Amino acid sequence: MERPDKINYYLDIAQTVSRRSTCLRKQYGAIIVKNDIIVSTGYNGAPRGRKNCSDLQYCMRNELGIPRGERYELCRSVHAESNAIIAADRDKMLDSTLYMACMDPVTGDIVPGTCSCMMCKRLVINAGIREVIVRESETDYTVFRVEDWIRDDDSLSGKFGY
Repeated sequence: MERPDKINYYLDIAQTVSRRSTCLRKQYGAIIVKNDIIVSTGYNGAPRGRKNCSDLQYCMRNELGIPRGERYELCRSVHAESNAIIAADRDKMLDSTLYMACMDPVTGDIVPGTCSCMMCKRLVINAGIREVIVRESETDYTVFRVEDWIRDDDSLSGKFGY
């Protein structure tokens, strides 16, 4: 058995966290790591105390045919990155790495080509996270440098980076 490299080790954990997601569209898991210590984890699901889409067997955005990256105000879920940030002390997030995996809840397959939405990018920036690493396949991933999100402000250009 081959030992996974450190990045895929953390992505494996983020992928496991995604299994807690209650979203009917996509299951995201995120972990924040600093100095090889897991600071916090998060997955997408309804706020505490509210019913989850998986319990209701209903997704407003699916029913209305809303594409990815649009009309998040109609979504019941708090995003995985947001939940991980909410659960962490800011001083432990400064210069950290956020690892994220997205899974298809129907097939169980890894969903490649994902990234943080504009709202989560803002939270990541303010949290002081240095980079976001997103799983593309069992061994491949994309590294996003948060300083690029600051410099290339997609909220001004109309390119939303979904």
